[in-house]
Amino acid sequence: MELQFAVAGIGSRFVAVLLDHLIQFAAVIVEVLLFAWIGSHASKGDSAPLNTAGKWFIGFVIFFNFCLWAGYFALFEAFWRGQTPGKRVMRLRTIKDSGRQITFFEALARNLMRLVDYLPSMYLVGVITMLCNKQNKRLGDMVAGTLVVHEAREEQPLLPQHNAFLPVKESTWQTPVASSMFAADAVAKLKASDLVVIDAFFARALDLDMDVRAGMAQRIAQQMAAKMGVALPEGNPQRALEAMAVAMRGGGGFR
Repeated sequence: MELQFAVAGIGSRFVAVLLDHLIQFAAVIVEVLLFAWIGSHASKGDSAPLNTAGKWFIGFVIFFNFCLWAGYFALFEAFWRGQTPGKRVMRLRTIKDSGRQITFFEALARNLMRLVDYLPSMYLVGVITMLCNKQNKRLGDMVAGTLVVHEAREEQPLLPQHNAFLPVKESTWQTPVASSMFAADAVAKLKASDLVVIDAFFARALDLDMDVRAGMAQRIAQQMAAKMGVALPEGNPQRALEAMAVAMRGGGGFR
């Protein structure tokens, strides 16, 4: 099932990466000042060859710089749900083409290509590549199969929050169709991957055109109903998907 996303443009991505580079630059300044301070104190002592502590310090400096320049983007995107500090400020996120969260290896692959995208300077190769495709992908995105999107707007959520995060009192949300639309044994035939598809749809639904959203909801709901072996109830298929997701989480096996 192909999902459509609000792809981030060149401007917002440039501001995000500029903020990230400013953070890196600030870290380098702190490192240089610290190194200069340590060097000034070390020069007052014996000028003998480097001792073991000095060698360990130089090794740490080399490792720190490697992590700062080569691993900053990859580590943040892999372990911070596809975001760096710059992307979080700009409300951007790196995801897989399928809509799922990227893995460490995908984050590493797309950011190892950052050096090529940066050539000859200021990401010129990356900008030209982004202008040549509709999804604004740079070379790193093409290699890793990823894209950068705007985070979905949080207002007017289609899927009410269930007790996976906060308890919802029965008096504050009374939707009998959510609990009685499908039998428990039918819902039990769905898998965790099916819940991921439903969640991915609702995460991006507000960014979709109304007609596209309705058609996609209908296709996904029919697919899920076929797996459950039941007929899809008449009416709004989005409500049916909500009922499936709530019932699956209510079964205790999906979080």
